[in-house]
Amino acid sequence: MSTEHQLTNERHIELRRLAIELRRLVVQSVHHAGAGHLGGPMSSAEILTALYFEILNIHTDEPQHPDRDRFVMSKGHSSIGLYAVLALRGYFPIQELRTFDEINSRLQGHPDMSVLDALDMSTGSLGQGLSPGVGMALAARLNGRNYHTWVLIGDGDSQEGQIWEAAMSAAKFKTNNLIAIIDFNKVAQDNITKDLKDIEPIEAKWESFGWDVQRIDGHNMQEIIEVLEKPSHPEKPRVIIADTIKGKGVSFMEGKTAWHGVAPSKEDYEKALKELE
Repeated sequence: MSTEHQLTNERHIELRRLAIELRRLVVQSVHHAGAGHLGGPMSSAEILTALYFEILNIHTDEPQHPDRDRFVMSKGHSSIGLYAVLALRGYFPIQELRTFDEINSRLQGHPDMSVLDALDMSTGSLGQGLSPGVGMALAARLNGRNYHTWVLIGDGDSQEGQIWEAAMSAAKFKTNNLIAIIDFNKVAQDNITKDLKDIEPIEAKWESFGWDVQRIDGHNMQEIIEVLEKPSHPEKPRVIIADTIKGKGVSFMEGKTAWHGVAPSKEDYEKALKELE
């Protein structure tokens, strides 16, 4: 990965457009399914766009290429955000998003790698995504491969003990080809994160577990690209704490627990799409 990557103005505009289109697809898919999560996928739109359109070494024509970078969506309830970016990137037709959460669909409510070969891990129960990420990073070393493993973690994830067990293991084995990204939108399903199990001071916690830590604005595309492309620490795994807004892009959804996992009504759906034009 290069140390400097200054986006041209045209590319910056294109990536921002893609992030907005990702949000539109999320709203459309959840509304059509009558179920799903909105807030989390909306907060991670820029992160997912930056990863899949600028950062990851991937092969859309060969999803299981052995040298591809791996990506794990630990916050599996945000699956529709991942499906939307995969569709935009060309892994499958955008029209397939209309099957989201249907019986026999490849696009289940939580990612299922057994039915969609563009996925590197099945996730769902919170807190379980970083452990396989550590395993993938170690496998690269053992097999002489140069790929990186990226894991997107949410607030609820960060309150689970398994995340911190995996964090200790990653530091012990010096998995410097592992990068965790915290989609830190600070809102959980039914409360504000700090009023449940507060994960602040989040930087100090990860540093104390032996990780290389950076913190960014998770909606600033240039800042996201610059940090994601920084070379890894020679002996430490890396965590990027991205401050984000739950429901970003739709004013009446932003920062609201009510929009964690509910499908919009026809009226709210139309209002949301209007704001995302």
